[in-house]
Amino acid sequence: MTAVPTKPLSELEGLVGESRVTVEDFRIERGKVAEFARAITDPNPIYSDPDAAREAGHDRIPAPLTYTRVSRFPRYSATEDDGYGFDLGFRQEYVLHGEQAYEYERPLYVGDVVTGETTLADVFQREGGRAGTMTFAVFETEYRDRDGDLVLTARATAIETEGAVDDEDSTDDVETDADDEEGSETAVADPDSVDPVRSLEDLAVGDSGPTVVVDDVERKHFVKYAGASGDFNPIHYDEPYAREAGNPSVFGQGMFTAGVTSRVVTDWFGIDAVDSFGVRFQSRVFPGDTVIATGEVVDVGDGTVEVELEARADRGETLLSGTASATLEE
Repeated sequence: MTAVPTKPLSELEGLVGESRVTVEDFRIERGKVAEFARAITDPNPIYSDPDAAREAGHDRIPAPLTYTRVSRFPRYSATEDDGYGFDLGFRQEYVLHGEQAYEYERPLYVGDVVTGETTLADVFQREGGRAGTMTFAVFETEYRDRDGDLVLTARATAIETEGAVDDEDSTDDVETDADDEEGSETAVADPDSVDPVRSLEDLAVGDSGPTVVVDDVERKHFVKYAGASGDFNPIHYDEPYAREAGNPSVFGQGMFTAGVTSRVVTDWFGIDAVDSFGVRFQSRVFPGDTVIATGEVVDVGDGTVEVELEARADRGETLLSGTASATLEE
């Protein structure tokens, strides 16, 4: 099988290291923050109620950990496409979101206005079994506020395959240079009644965090996430389009599952304590699945706690794995 990008790898490699301003005047708006929180099934009142936010130690309403996905909307885009300003020749229907990671200087808050500059950090190819040759593009975006101060850095890995990927063709098997209101959602740990852990003394290796469960995922979850995030790839809501691309049905955005998983971290430690959050997508969530997200402490020390994360479907498949870190009192 031949590689699918319409441009040769050598031409793509020539773009590595180039940067583009990709996000302009990205305003963190109260209504949109509340909408995004609902789309990732997070009932925590700090995302909609100023009093709840103040009680949690914030002077303003914070935005969820993965909220910068909202910058995909055209009104914030400084580029003519819906990507990162680099024409790589990828075909949308065969592009997967392989990994997503964040490093936080502080939370985003309602009232912030930020700009994003994206660097193409790497491009490379790997063989992916039945998925054929897989072309990887790693994008790193720095978000800065009006004072020019860095708020967070987001790192995304996009993967183009030669055709539709069976969930048995997990991208987890491919070593990447990047490594080197509605619905029936139920959170097992209700953030209204759970106090975040604030001290390392209260943690030990092997401890488990809150378990977050979204029962019986429906197509409307994917539509709500598209409307909240700006991710309007029709493969997530247009059944004929998804099937014509070789998929059994529409399936959820990887970042929908990542958003659900981020709830484990923010419920556990509080959003202001989180230093990093990252995930690797391994399989897809389909209508009818139940998503179960969990976390476990793997290291405690030097003022920080490191945790490993997993989201799985009730049918047994791991949807994503991930890591997070938080700074706590010693």
